[in-house]
Amino acid sequence: MKQLIKSREAILTAAIVVLLGLIATRFPAFVTPGNLAAVFNDTSPLIILAIGQMIVILTKCIDLSVAATLALTGMVCAMINVAAPGVPVFVIVAVAIGMGMALGAFNGVLTWKLGIPPIVVTLGTMTIYRGIIFLISDGKWVNSHEMTPAFKALPRVAFLGLPALSWLAIAIILIAFVAMTRTTLGRAFFAVGGNPHAAVYTGINVGRTQFWAFVASGGLAGLTGYLWVSRYAVAYVDIALGFELDVVAACVIGGIAISGGIGSVGGAVLGAIFLGVIKNALPVVNISPFWQMAISGSAIIIAIAVNTRAGRSKGRVILKKTEAEA
Repeated sequence: MKQLIKSREAILTAAIVVLLGLIATRFPAFVTPGNLAAVFNDTSPLIILAIGQMIVILTKCIDLSVAATLALTGMVCAMINVAAPGVPVFVIVAVAIGMGMALGAFNGVLTWKLGIPPIVVTLGTMTIYRGIIFLISDGKWVNSHEMTPAFKALPRVAFLGLPALSWLAIAIILIAFVAMTRTTLGRAFFAVGGNPHAAVYTGINVGRTQFWAFVASGGLAGLTGYLWVSRYAVAYVDIALGFELDVVAACVIGGIAISGGIGSVGGAVLGAIFLGVIKNALPVVNISPFWQMAISGSAIIIAIAVNTRAGRSKGRVILKKTEAEA
């Protein structure tokens, strides 16, 4: 299993390199270190959300409300900053993460305690959260001139040539890798998705584990909400509308199995970077950005087809070996 995941990551890395090479044949400036760093920075919100989504998918669930959670927490952060300009930025960030975790916990409780399918729960809360944004903002925007300089500065602060947004993404990648590979809860996420019945016999509470997966996803979405609004210096009802498709696409392209139990942090990150390169390359090759949704949807279908075929091939090999031994 580990070899399969590593192979998928290697193939995806090679695909990214080939893609960059093809783009470089027409626009060499695209692959300069400075531009690649900018592409990574643009992709950082997607990377953070993909890691949270990966955790949820590993447990046989899905979170379609991540973009709505991002939008709601972002709007709340912007409104706090406007209403109380003196509130320190670290307090606003803490509010964003805490609020995101609460929204994720709401998804988790509905899935765990009421037994409602995750796709139904998060499809409903996605609409609810978007509606709440309209109610609290009355449909109005919070624009750049209303925000304090400190509120807008954090994602842009540069260190060793990279903005703080990029460093936060890198830090979350490292933390997630350690959590998924070195902690009991991280291993429980894999166990619940891989074989929930066996997980029960080992003492793992499947519902509670899925609950914490939603909490983690919500917390990361909340953090991204602040980062998104402060970086683009605007908050409105339709922030990141449809972005959940890109998040799911990044996970599936990165080899995270929708059926649960299979995936890695590296795969989610590479899947996000792959989409990030495509998104940034579209204007360069004169393709309308409106094709991005179609490309993301096609990538999901192709990736799922590849994953399913790989699983079936493995099953046939095992069957042939069994028949030969008989």
